[in-house]
Amino acid sequence: MAGRFDPLTRAAVRGGRTDVPPGRGSTAGAGAKERHWAPDGPLDLGLTLGPLRRGPADPTFRTTPDGSVWRTGRTPLGPATLRVSRADEQVHAEAWGPGADWFLEQLPALLGAGDDPAAFVPRHRLVHASHRRRPGLRLTRTGLVLESLIPTVLEQKVTADEAYRAWRRLVRQYGEPAPGPADGPDLYVVPAPRTWAVIPSWDWHKAGVDAKRSATIVRAARVANRLEEAAAMDLPEAVRRLEAVPGIGPWTSAETLQRSNGHPDAITTGDLHLPGIVGYALAGDRDADDAAMLELLAPYAGQRHRAARLVLLAGRTPPRRAPRMPRGDIGRF
Repeated sequence: MAGRFDPLTRAAVRGGRTDVPPGRGSTAGAGAKERHWAPDGPLDLGLTLGPLRRGPADPTFRTTPDGSVWRTGRTPLGPATLRVSRADEQVHAEAWGPGADWFLEQLPALLGAGDDPAAFVPRHRLVHASHRRRPGLRLTRTGLVLESLIPTVLEQKVTADEAYRAWRRLVRQYGEPAPGPADGPDLYVVPAPRTWAVIPSWDWHKAGVDAKRSATIVRAARVANRLEEAAAMDLPEAVRRLEAVPGIGPWTSAETLQRSNGHPDAITTGDLHLPGIVGYALAGDRDADDAAMLELLAPYAGQRHRAARLVLLAGRTPPRRAPRMPRGDIGRF
């Protein structure tokens, strides 16, 4: 994960975690389908599911004071809402909507059951310390491509605030209220691919999304079924499938497949911040480029995404020496 940073702490938002309040969840809501699942090792819900959150007011993701994580999605069976919480050594999940069964079936993958943290061997002192402090880090796998691809396209070459604002506006305007209990959080399900494809130009403009990014999303939405197939592909084949769409390059494909496929080697390149952070943290080189970053991460071949995320979680970032990227809002014009 790369590219989005808290403006005050400079901690990586997506490399970091989502804080989940302590708690054991609440009793099952009306009409919920349930599943209990026991992970085979430590599991930190905030670290594992945090990368799916697009800003503090993401209408598709919420944490609640009872210790629950809520997310919505448009599954192959239809829209659904999922609530996940810890209860001792087990995970308790509830789901609502036409896609509830699909969400519950995919629960282990979502919580990193297909991930193998034991395959990772730290090669740097900082990475070793970060890894030791976070035994519950698992790489999530959603199995859904478009829901990660579209917000990633919105994040191309803009600030985090701009991207998150666009995501909130478009999902609330064109998505649908999420299924679930009446007393649940106010959540929305992402629009269907056909809906993304017919959003008028003026609404893209009002959301602050330029023509290049909106055109990329429209092209992706028109071949959504083909892109969703990438969730079951090996990493090189999945990358080729996504990057066949004009406007989707290595940065966008990696950021998407980190979530949809949970691949530990889907390293982000072409990022404004990540090479300098990795270079500074591992070699004291704040001016490192992609080539230098990949050289530093070469000992982690097969696990480079996990290594980069552990570097981001360590929080050792170079001191700022230039003004922040200016914020823009084309919707004002």
